[in-house]
Amino acid sequence: MMLRHRRAKSGYLAVGVLAGIGLLGATLEAQVPALSGAVSVDGITVPGIGPLPTVVPIPSTNLNYKAKVDLGKQLYFDGRLSKSNAVSCAFCHNPFTGFADPRQTSIGVGGGIGGRQAPTVYNTGHIPLQFWDGRAGSLEEQAIGPIVNPVEMAETHENVVRKLGKIKGYQQQFRAVFGTDVNLQGIAEAIAAYERTVISTNSPFDRYVLGEAKAMDEAAVRGMALFKGKARCVLCHNGPNFTDNQFHNLGVPQVGPMKEDLGRFYVTRQERDKGAFKTPTLRSIVETAPYMHDGAFKTLEEVVDFLDQGGGSNPHLSPFLKPLGLTKDEKADLIAFLKALTGEAIKFEMPILPK
Repeated sequence: MMLRHRRAKSGYLAVGVLAGIGLLGATLEAQVPALSGAVSVDGITVPGIGPLPTVVPIPSTNLNYKAKVDLGKQLYFDGRLSKSNAVSCAFCHNPFTGFADPRQTSIGVGGGIGGRQAPTVYNTGHIPLQFWDGRAGSLEEQAIGPIVNPVEMAETHENVVRKLGKIKGYQQQFRAVFGTDVNLQGIAEAIAAYERTVISTNSPFDRYVLGEAKAMDEAAVRGMALFKGKARCVLCHNGPNFTDNQFHNLGVPQVGPMKEDLGRFYVTRQERDKGAFKTPTLRSIVETAPYMHDGAFKTLEEVVDFLDQGGGSNPHLSPFLKPLGLTKDEKADLIAFLKALTGEAIKFEMPILPK
């Protein structure tokens, strides 16, 4: 089955690319032009932080509408996308644990253990490149990648289409939504459409910057000042989604089943990208432990302590990192601010899967 658009270098099939991803080739490891509301730390200017836009970027090739989102939600929770018929997208991106995985690294078909921690689905519609190494150029591409990963769903695209094509409910929905039989393009587009509705916003931080003075307590307000200054967090966690969408080497200790993980290097083959991983959003970060690409840290306190010491030892360590000298009270204030990034609870109901 042929899918529209380009074939990615990673081998996954891309079915839709968010506008503007071509701008992501350059790194923010150097100074960027000052923007409205920009922040400058040690002469490095980055976008400021603020409320999340109310409109999620949607590619013209995959417009969102209710019937498609409903179909995508069913597929997201359907274990029949996997070889065992038991591992769904939600198995590793659980809505009850911040649409992430509370395990250090994820478990797939047959108990296979992955080498990376499953990142949250929150606000992925605002993120141009997917996976920790950015190998997928769209949510559509990402949605079908795990299907063929031997330590995730361990299935084939062809067999998934064949299986779902035999289910009367899916037959009817695909004809209603896409005007076609069940196909891989539609599976990818529907799941991506649903994922674009998974949003963390209207946090105490958002309400505070929009004028609700009591939305954040004094500790969180002090923490926000540290975040944009002494703690240097804003150098990577900037913009309304608290991520620069770039890749940085923090010297994170390698734990889990992989002896070595070179991250972005596997995609670009550029020496500077060895050990670099995508900056995650910090929105609703308290819901998505453990942290880092390999789940090395169980708590935000551990993360803050690690970054306070200047990260880990690594020849490709980001120049943004340096020892911070934060006091115990400053660390507590910083964590209070991170907690204030927790978005409004999503009203959630499990879908009924077609038969």
